[in-house]
Amino acid sequence: MDLDDLAQRLEQAADRVGPETNRTVKQQARLARAMIRMNASGRPGPNIITGAYWDSWRIEPFAVPDGGGAVIGTTKPQGRRLEYGFWDMTDSIGRHFFQPPFPHVDPAVTELSEDYERAFKDALDRIFGD
Repeated sequence: MDLDDLAQRLEQAADRVGPETNRTVKQQARLARAMIRMNASGRPGPNIITGAYWDSWRIEPFAVPDGGGAVIGTTKPQGRRLEYGFWDMTDSIGRHFFQPPFPHVDPAVTELSEDYERAFKDALDRIFGD
């Protein structure tokens, strides 16, 4: 490989960084949301009662230079209470709660962490591959 070939390959790779990173982030966000929803479909996570909480999980993609990012979350107020529990508390109108945690987000992130790493290694192979 001569220097002219190297320069051309690096330029081609640079053109692939943004689209490939963005695609990989979106794909991993969809997998994480699916895993969170699966974990929020019964014990040891929270049970589905109406489906509103399960359906409330959203992916908000955003642009970054040469790629993209995504936030996965819910605006439902029970999100944190379900994940971390609500131990021996009284709310503003005097109701007393003792709710154990039903983790569903942390287990999803933990289980998928190796998949994230592999997905981005694969993205690098596609960026720098021939």
